[in-house]
Amino acid sequence: METSEPGKNEKAFKSFGKKVDDFLLELNEAGERLQKEFEGKYEELKETAERLKREAESKERWKEVESSLKKAGDELAAAFKAAFKKK
Repeated sequence: METSEPGKNEKAFKSFGKKVDDFLLELNEAGERLQKEFEGKYEELKETAERLKREAESKERWKEVESSLKKAGDELAAAFKAAFKKK
């Protein structure tokens, strides 16, 4: 029967356990970094969505103003035609 050096397996398992602990620590740190990055990107997307929403509302408002100005211009033109119409 073969005899092994006392504690050899114990040292191997301790080394393996240390490597697993280090790996889990790195994995947790990477997860935290990814979560922070995700939260940052999410906030950027929310801000962009709000900006686009405001711009779209502004464009809609401008369309209303433009339409009102066109209507006022048409009425003014009709008033001038009526005022200066030759009899």
